Amino acid sequence: MSILQCGSYRLPLDRPLLMGIVNLTPDSFSGDGLLGDVDSAIKHAREQWEAGSDLLDIGAESSRPGAVPTPEAEELRRLIPVLREITTWGVPVSVDTYKPAVMRAALKAGASMINDITGMTRAGALDAVAGSDCAVCVMHMQGEPGTMQSAPSYGDVVGEVRDFLADCVARCRVAGIADERLVLDPGFGFGKTLEHNLALFRALGDGVLGDMPLLVGVSRKSMLGAITGRPVEQRLAASVAAALMAAQKGAKILRVHDVAATRDALALWAAIEQGEAS
Repeated sequence: MSILQCGSYRLPLDRPLLMGIVNLTPDSFSGDGLLGDVDSAIKHAREQWEAGSDLLDIGAESSRPGAVPTPEAEELRRLIPVLREITTWGVPVSVDTYKPAVMRAALKAGASMINDITGMTRAGALDAVAGSDCAVCVMHMQGEPGTMQSAPSYGDVVGEVRDFLADCVARCRVAGIADERLVLDPGFGFGKTLEHNLALFRALGDGVLGDMPLLVGVSRKSMLGAITGRPVEQRLAASVAAALMAAQKGAKILRVHDVAATRDALALWAAIEQGEAS
């Protein structure tokens, strides 16, 4: 059985892990941002944990299409008070950031994983995490959040994402980051059209994207709206279905807004297909 080294936690990957989303931004695409309200953010994180999250993922800078970068000081102001509280609960906490200084501060405050949408490509990012025991999730993104959805273009989206992630893994290894600390994210919706997203989804589970654990995050995203015609607040069913299909294709971590509903779907799948009724 494979294990993910996630700070002081060793997480078995014999079943899909649920990563509950906690947004500390004013402009989350999903409408669940909690800017400036520490108590509400902590309450939401507690609800995500009690709903069945195996990890919590905290983000203090929006990466939605068209987002404006958040200054480092502001990101830290939003993040650290919430992080310091949540990390006392005995739950692994991931911090969604690409800034090395924020990575260092997050690890000092007790974070167990760094979730980097830029794939650890920024100067100083690898140095910020290499000496710790945190897990590292490297994601593929074409372009920057502000413009990434303007005109995404690939010759072979699966091949290009695969090659980028393989390069990320190689650079992490050179920096001394052990394989058991690494997670790969193909970056659904980050510089990709619906067709690109669907091609990547079809490639899950066939080994094309690499043999490291895969994190899939499609919860409430526009690709689901494009398929169903539903606005973001009405994408629960599609989000749960997509998470279940990702799990069936071998995804090891599912980053979701709706933890309880996704957990129920996974429990039903496990009971029917794997004989693992709890």
